Order: sequence, then C-alpha cells, then structure tokens
Amino acid sequence: METWGADVYPSPSDRTDFGKKVLAEDPENPGSLGIAISEAAEDASKHDDAKYTLGSVLNHVLLHQTVIGLETKKQLELVDEYPDAMYGCVGGGSSFSGLYWPFYRDTVSGKAPKDVEFTAVESTAVPKVTRGYYTYDHFDAARMTPMGKMHTVGHMFVPAPIHAGGLRYHGMAPTLCLLKEEGVIKSRAYNQVQTFEAAAMFAKTEGILPAPEPAHAIKAVVDEALRCKKTGEEKTILFLLCGHGLMDMQAYDDYLGGKLRPYEYPEEKVEESMRKLKKLYPWLDVEAE
Repeated sequence: METWGADVYPSPSDRTDFGKKVLAEDPENPGSLGIAISEAAEDASKHDDAKYTLGSVLNHVLLHQTVIGLETKKQLELVDEYPDAMYGCVGGGSSFSGLYWPFYRDTVSGKAPKDVEFTAVESTAVPKVTRGYYTYDHFDAARMTPMGKMHTVGHMFVPAPIHAGGLRYHGMAPTLCLLKEEGVIKSRAYNQVQTFEAAAMFAKTEGILPAPEPAHAIKAVVDEALRCKKTGEEKTILFLLCGHGLMDMQAYDDYLGGKLRPYEYPEEKVEESMRKLKKLYPWLDVEAE
C-alpha cells in the first residue's frame, strides 16, 4: 500500500480516540480486526473527504464475491465435473461464501446434479463457529457499527499472536451463520501447527506456497481425501485457495524453525465475552455460563 502512496498506521494507533483508549488501557495491545475497523470507521466519520468500506462479513460483500463461485462453475463445466464436497477457510466468511453460494443456489433450485457438502474451516484460535455463540453482536470493537446476528466470540475479542491472517476476526457473515444453524453448512477447526503442516505438504506436491488462511481448508481437504482413500469412496473435492503465502514468509520461517505452538482459544474467555455482551444488551438470547 505504501508503494502506491498510502499512509499505513498499525492499529491500535494514537490517531483516533478509540485507538488512544485501547492503548491507554493496554499499551502492549496487539490489535484486532475489530479494533482496526473501529478506528477506520471513526476516521471516516470525522473527515468529509474520507470513505470507509468493509471488505468482508456483510451480506452484500458476499454477493460481490460470488464471481469466485461463478467462475469455478464454468471451469468445472470444461472438465465435466461437479463437486461432492466444498471447503473454504472462514474469517469474515466472504471468500468461502463467494465460492459456495452459486453451488448452493443450484442445490435449492433443484439444478445441482448431486448433493454437495459445504464445510467452513476456521482456526482453533478464533473458534466463532465451533465454540462461539449465535447471537446479535457488533462488527467492530467500539460498537460503532450496527449489530448483526452471527456466530461470535465477542466484539471485544483480541486474538493471540498466531499466524491466521484474516481469520483473526471475532464474528462471521450473518448469512453463512444462518445456514450453519440450519444445518446446511458444516464446520471444522484446526490449530496453526496442523495448518502449516498441510501447507508445507501442499507446497511440496503442488509447487504453490499457500497463505495461512486457505491452509486451514487444505488441512480439511487432506483429511477428507485420506478418509476417502481408506473407505474407497470416490469424491470430487473442491476448495478455495484464496491467497498465496509470499506475504507470509515470517510465518513459514516460524513454522520451519519450530517456533509455532498449537493454540486453542479458551472456552472461559468466550463465556466471559458473552457475559459482557449480555450486560450491555440484556435482551440478547445469550446464556453464558
């Protein structure tokens, strides 16, 4: 971004009121996507010449991303194939939703030639689908944004210093979450060591170095392929490689140097966040222990 003339400020910063508040409470705060969104929204609200747009999570963004799935359908038609199973990593949920929505449309309209299994894969460090609550929450830490009903570990979530890139977000796209609640979407979670093991295998066999985010989906695909190999089941498996790892050399260096540790976000922290959320909004259907 700086190469093309942008000024980039790491969040939390001292350039916004909310950033200053976060740093005053915790000078060593590592930041989160929720905090960064709050700072960006605050900055845009105070400057007439600034605009802010969210790149994931919101339903209209998912609709824009369906170009991914539409192109994928065309590619599969060229080889006369249709997926039995689809996998994608989920942070906000836009890339995976962009992939599966056109195929889900085939399913509900009766046009799909076979049943398709959709699986969203997340990090155990940010387990909003596998451990979070399905309730209304804000999309940012400062509560400047409206609320949406989604799987969440709480808008005040600050991630551990793990290599999961865009997956380090507290919530999820409302439409994806609704379909998960209705049983249309399945979910899995893996830690960063498991995902980098799969990423390294993929790089050695395919010659492509994947980003940490899609490496989660790769791990799920490897597991499913090995399961099919054991059972003798034939499946066409489709997954989304939504980023290369050339921007993630430090992550690979840490993995190869044995510095990465498996990490799971504690259940008690999720419960604590939900209690705080319930205190803010007593009407919420949150029953945290």
